Amino acid sequence: MISLPRPSHCQISRKQETMSKELHRSPICQDLNLEKGKHHDAQRSLWRSICIIVTCTAAMVANTASTSSVAIALPTIERDLNIKEEQLQWLVSAYTLSSGCLLLFFGRLADIHGRKKAFMIGTLCQVVFSLGGGFAQDGITLIILRAFQGIGGAATIPSAVSISYTSNWNSHRICQLGILAHAFPPSRMRSIAFATFAAGAPVGGAFGMIIGGVLTQLSSTHWRSSFYLIAAASTLTCISGMISFDADVTATEAVDWIGASLVTVGLVLIVFVLGQGEIAPQGWKTPYIIILLIVGIIMVSLFLLWERHLEQFMDDPSRTPSAWTPPPLMKLSLWTRAKGRMAVILVIAFLNWCAFSSWSFWVQLYYQNYLLLTPMQTMLRFIPLFIVGCLCNVFVAMSVGKLPLVIFAVSGTLLTASAAIMFAVIDTTASYWVSGFPATVVVVFGADFVYASGTIFIAKITPPHERSVAGALFQTVTQLGGAVGLAVSTLVFNVVVANESANAGVTVNSTGSNAPRSAQLKGYRSAQWTCASFVLSAALLAAIFLYGVGIVGDKQISKHVDNDKTIAVRSESDG
Repeated sequence: MISLPRPSHCQISRKQETMSKELHRSPICQDLNLEKGKHHDAQRSLWRSICIIVTCTAAMVANTASTSSVAIALPTIERDLNIKEEQLQWLVSAYTLSSGCLLLFFGRLADIHGRKKAFMIGTLCQVVFSLGGGFAQDGITLIILRAFQGIGGAATIPSAVSISYTSNWNSHRICQLGILAHAFPPSRMRSIAFATFAAGAPVGGAFGMIIGGVLTQLSSTHWRSSFYLIAAASTLTCISGMISFDADVTATEAVDWIGASLVTVGLVLIVFVLGQGEIAPQGWKTPYIIILLIVGIIMVSLFLLWERHLEQFMDDPSRTPSAWTPPPLMKLSLWTRAKGRMAVILVIAFLNWCAFSSWSFWVQLYYQNYLLLTPMQTMLRFIPLFIVGCLCNVFVAMSVGKLPLVIFAVSGTLLTASAAIMFAVIDTTASYWVSGFPATVVVVFGADFVYASGTIFIAKITPPHERSVAGALFQTVTQLGGAVGLAVSTLVFNVVVANESANAGVTVNSTGSNAPRSAQLKGYRSAQWTCASFVLSAALLAAIFLYGVGIVGDKQISKHVDNDKTIAVRSESDG
């Protein structure tokens, strides 16, 4: 037998030292060391940590409640301000569209000029424009104010989930740490924190709908009271953030104004065309509809090409920083993380929110405009949504470390689809407990399961320097999903109502008030079938592409940096 020489202890030590130095010089390790330093430097008390979670969640609650409180008051606003029925969607879409388009941009500004400052400015915008909406005297003014209100939300949300920014021109790396991921190392506590934050979206939607219904019917100022309530809630959130958030860490860095302009204009034009194409003077053949659609598609395409150019420039070690070559708003390579599963979870979130937001919109219109229920009666029918939303997030926090991601994604989306189908085939003479109640119970499962498990999954597969961008991207697709879902389902509703009315020998007027009840019911059913198609597509994607992901939650407490090193290295190999 030939005996091979064994390396000496000194040789092994030298090799280990060399590998250690190489790892220490790597960009990922530099980001992780920075995160570790910040984590230990920012020791917080338990109550301050709780306050941070509550503030972040409250910001999300106010953000979604601002939409749902208006949604339940739409029939009242329609009558009060004499708004055409086909324009009602813009009272909801104006907010979600402006917020969704600018989330990444304002997240970037928060990273540069300070998250706390951006959070204060965002909440102040919410306060000012919410108050302005409460005093609006016509529909156009209210829609414009809703768009500016959404800009406030775009500044608040990424600031709430972004804790620091550091630019190192020597390594050309940008470190952005999510506030929850930074404050809570990988553990069951982190899962609880993420689940709590995720609860802000569906719970805020239910809260806004319930309180909005009560105020619209019982208060002396009716629907205007909802705007005053959002202004008050934003004021409290601003004060809480001022007290609990850490001091700002600012930097001197260029901003991708070109990318922000391209994507905002492009998406606004596309969503506008989807909402107005059918009701334009010559329908889809109207010249300005065709032109705006082409321009919108070109703008979005240019945005993607521009972001790809900036990302390639940032990866060039010999680059010279310039105001014309800022870091990209959205790194296209983010979509390829975890062998493309990042893109899958983003598309699933988009489709799920298309369905969830549209379902809520059309159900409350069905209750008030078809069944002629009052806002209070409609609100009472949505109470199960609030209760189940809370219980659902508790379940996610307890089980996300035990069940694979595909279980949450598939089961949640299928349950949401079943809620839409229940209303698509609803018997209008049946009791609320036959279809309305079970649909309201199960619809929130998709929103909660996908949102909570999706944010945890993204935090796990992305390295520290990409977490805030990835989180903001997730927020963006959900916001845009709501706007696109409303636009598409409204398009379907308008087409079906017009065709059914024509078959009955009725030409629908500009307000849609003379449409036969049978045509209206057919329109509501078709809108719900559209919602179901969105979320069934999401379920199919989840079943096919998320099958092998496994468990994404953390079962036990582990060392923060060691775990993040493992995750970051794994994500690089996957990407």
